[in-house]
Amino acid sequence: MQIHLSPVKDFAALGRLWRALEPEVAGHGFFQSWSWVGCLAEERYPDPVLLRAEQDGRLLGLALFNRRGDRLCLAESGDPALDAPFIEHNAPLAPPAIGAALLRAAWNVSGVRRLVLSGVAAEAVAGTTWRAQRREAPFADLVALRAVGQGALGLCSANARQQIRRSDRYYAAQGELTLSCCADPLAGFAAMLPLHQRSWEARGQSGAFAGAWMRRFHAALITAAHPRGEVELLRISAGGGDVGYLYNLRHQGRVHAYQSGFDLAGAGRHGKPGLTSHHLAIERALAAGDSVYDFLGGADRYKLSLSQGSQALWWVELVRPWSWRGMVARLR
Repeated sequence: MQIHLSPVKDFAALGRLWRALEPEVAGHGFFQSWSWVGCLAEERYPDPVLLRAEQDGRLLGLALFNRRGDRLCLAESGDPALDAPFIEHNAPLAPPAIGAALLRAAWNVSGVRRLVLSGVAAEAVAGTTWRAQRREAPFADLVALRAVGQGALGLCSANARQQIRRSDRYYAAQGELTLSCCADPLAGFAAMLPLHQRSWEARGQSGAFAGAWMRRFHAALITAAHPRGEVELLRISAGGGDVGYLYNLRHQGRVHAYQSGFDLAGAGRHGKPGLTSHHLAIERALAAGDSVYDFLGGADRYKLSLSQGSQALWWVELVRPWSWRGMVARLR
C-alpha cells in the first residue's frame, strides 16, 4: 500500500472521487461522507492537505486535513469559528486499519508538529497526547429494542417510562400528538431556530445557530443532503401547536439526533418536550428498520433516559513524542 500526500486544488473533483469511494467503505458514517466533509469546503479548508491510500492502482482510503500553522486538523479547519459545526464520529474515509495508516502518515506533512483529531473513537488516539477531552455519546440500540418488541420504552427504567408516558398524556390532552417529517426541510429548520435560541438564551448561552456562518453552513448541508435521504427535519405537534423540532442526520441505518428546538414555555408542569419528541422519533426509527438512534456527545439526562449504551468520543491534540510538548506531556 502506498500513501500519497497532495494539496487540493479542485474540490469538485475531490467530491467526485470521495463519492466514488463511499460505497467501497463499509460502515462509514455520515460525518465521513462528502455531504458533511465537503460542505462549503472551499471556505472551511483554506490550506487543505489530502492523503490517499492506494494499492495496485486501487483507491482504498482518503483523509482530508487542513493545515493551520503547525497543526494538521482532520476534517476541520483549525479555526474555531469555521469549526462551530460540531463534528463527531470523525475518521478518514477508509476501513479502520487503513484509516490508522493514514493518520500515521499525516506526521509526514512538512512543518506539522501537532495533529488535531476531533470527535474520534478511542482507537484513533494513538500517540503522545498534549490535550484530550472525552465525551460519552449515548445511543438507543434499536436492534435490541426490536428484539424485546415493546417499542422505544421497552428497555427504559420504570422511572423514565413513567415520565415519558406522563409527558405524552399531557400533550395528547391538548389534541392529537403527532410526528411529521417536514416536506420543506429549510422551512422546518427556520421554524426550529427561534425555539432553539430561546431555550439557550434562557440559560445565558447563545445556542448552536447564533452566528450567520452556522446558519449558512446548515442551510447548505440540508440543501445537499436532504435529497439523498441524509437529513430530516421532524415536527412534533399536539393539537396543531408545536411541541418541538428535531434536526436529525441519517446514514446507513444510523440516526444522529444532531440538534433540536422545543417549546419550553408551553410545557407546563408535566410536559417534557425533549423526551416526548425523541420518544416518537425512536418509534419512527424502529418502524423504518434503523439500527441505532445516536444522541451524540453529552450525558444529558433525557439522552440517558432513552439510551441503552454509549460510545466514548475523544477530542485530542497529539504531538511528536520527542518535541518539547511531547516530553512535557510524558512527564505530566
